[in-house]
Amino acid sequence: MLRDKDIIDEKNPIIHKPSKEVTFPLSDKDRKMINEMIEHLTLSQIPEKAEELNLRPGMGLSAVQIGILKRYFVVVYEYDEGQFENYIIINPRITSESKEMIYVEEGEGCLSINRPTVGIVPRHARITMEGFDMDGNPIKYRVREDVAIAFQHEFDHLNGILFTDRIDPKNPYKDKDKYRSI
Repeated sequence: MLRDKDIIDEKNPIIHKPSKEVTFPLSDKDRKMINEMIEHLTLSQIPEKAEELNLRPGMGLSAVQIGILKRYFVVVYEYDEGQFENYIIINPRITSESKEMIYVEEGEGCLSINRPTVGIVPRHARITMEGFDMDGNPIKYRVREDVAIAFQHEFDHLNGILFTDRIDPKNPYKDKDKYRSI
C-alpha cells in the first residue's frame, strides 16, 4: 500500500519534469500502481482510516508524484458520504474548456506540497478530457467544478507544473474578483 512517505515532495526535481506518453498494453507494474493510488486516495478520504493510517486527505494523484514519469493520473471523488467515483486517465488531453473560471476558496492543496500556501489558482469551471482507460480503450469525460479542478491539477503535474507555479508570488489573490469561488 502507498503511504504518504512514498509521495514525492516538491523539492525533488523529478516532480518538475514532463511525463512521457504511456504505451499499451499497460504493464502489470503500472496496473498495480494505479490500483494502489486509488486505494490510497480512497482511504485518505475516510476520516477514521486516514487517522489510523496517518494519511493526508487527497483527491488526485499523478504517476510523477510517486516517481513514475508516465502520463497517467487518478482522481477519487467522494460524491456522497462513503460513495466514491474513480477516474483513471492515461495519456490525457484537454479537448475543450469553459470560458468561466473558478478557484478553490480555501486554496488548492497537493500531496506533494508539505507547507502552507496562500493564493488562488484560476481553473476552468468545466472541461472535456480525453484519453485511455487501463485497457487502452478511448475514454472521454466532461467534468465540472471540483472534479474539473482536480483533473486540471493532475494534468498540470504531468507537464511538470505544480499549483503553486500558477499563483502570482507578488499578488497571490490577483484578479480574485474575476473568478467564481467554489
